[in-house]
Amino acid sequence: MSLDVSDESRYDRTRLRQWARGRARSAGVDRRHLLKLFAAGAAAAGPIGLGAGAGTAGAAEATGPAGGALAPGIVKALPPELFTVRGTNAETNFAALRGTGQLTPIDRFFVRNHTSTPRLEARDWTLRVWGGGLAGGPVEFSYERLRALPAVERTLFIECAGNGRSFYTSQQSQQVSGTAWTLGAIGVAHWRGARLSDVLRRAGMRRDAVDVLPRGLDDEVVTNGVNLGRVRRPLPVSKALDDVILAYEMNGRPLPADHGAPVRVVVPNWIGISSIKWVGDIEVSDTPLYTPWNTDLYRLFGPDHPAEGSAPLTRQTLKSAFELELGATVPVHRTRLLTGRSWSGAAPVHRVEVSTDGGVRWQRARLHDAPRRGAWVRWSVPWTPRTSGPTALLARATDATGRTQPATAAHNTQGYLFDAVVRHPVTVV
Repeated sequence: MSLDVSDESRYDRTRLRQWARGRARSAGVDRRHLLKLFAAGAAAAGPIGLGAGAGTAGAAEATGPAGGALAPGIVKALPPELFTVRGTNAETNFAALRGTGQLTPIDRFFVRNHTSTPRLEARDWTLRVWGGGLAGGPVEFSYERLRALPAVERTLFIECAGNGRSFYTSQQSQQVSGTAWTLGAIGVAHWRGARLSDVLRRAGMRRDAVDVLPRGLDDEVVTNGVNLGRVRRPLPVSKALDDVILAYEMNGRPLPADHGAPVRVVVPNWIGISSIKWVGDIEVSDTPLYTPWNTDLYRLFGPDHPAEGSAPLTRQTLKSAFELELGATVPVHRTRLLTGRSWSGAAPVHRVEVSTDGGVRWQRARLHDAPRRGAWVRWSVPWTPRTSGPTALLARATDATGRTQPATAAHNTQGYLFDAVVRHPVTVV
């Protein structure tokens, strides 16, 4: 029987015990290879590359004919005023969101690729639903058949689990592995698609199904000498039947290639790896499933966590960001409107406070959006600098659960779920 999705920690603890005791099935990778990767992730100082995102901030970047950086395998243009290229990924420059509205324009939406963007045609695409959790054999959905199902529309953020990772080092002097994101590995879009629950019911999902495993159509991932296969990560049946979307439109347009065309999974409020792009098949299982993306990867390791690692990560955390370049120069005695965005995977953000003097004094920001779960709120506060010199701007959010961003984030070796207040350096001249 599936677990209540409202008790995510219970589900996670159950799956972790099943994995440790050999009662969960390794979907697509030999168990001994998963154990090898599991051991690598448990080593406190052992970076494992693709576990946290391919590429590093220090990697050399190729440049295109227009001067913009190139990321291997990304299709869309990446002008330097909009993106910072990080290996196979492209981070949105948060300052480029100023004045863009609540939705992130597609040309500014971040790209997180494990390999490279495939170019798939909707007319040739099919979704195969299969597995021991179905009453009958495999069922296929064409693009047209999927679009014929009742449509749902939601405004939701997708955010990489490693968003903010670089601040573990720059603010807390702690070493972590993976892509050195600042705060631009997030975007909010208006998604349109079919409910995953409708697809599963039409495929004949049985009552004893426990896990649902979407798999992408991008290239297979190889790391530490092990072919991990295509990106995939199981969802509990309770979450799959709750609010997950198979999206085929983004901001009123057909999905672009870099964002999962022709169809992607959108899992509200959970870490980005759950929202599988370029989905091609979904396994419905009557036994618990584990893949590299919820054993070694996307779990918490380090001295503040159990030796075997935390339970697999699910829900996103709480963050705030200024729509201003890091290290910006601002004029003294001139009033400017500081703007930014705050978001939480747990509940709507209902209060944002800003400090312009490094955290000595705080003032409440004005919110420009109705707080609601699944999207960010835009905010602003006027500031007139009175003295010259370097200072730090800080923004901290509080969500409807009562949780406020902390001064420091709990360290983990792969740098996931950074949620501390970010010190945003500026110089007043």
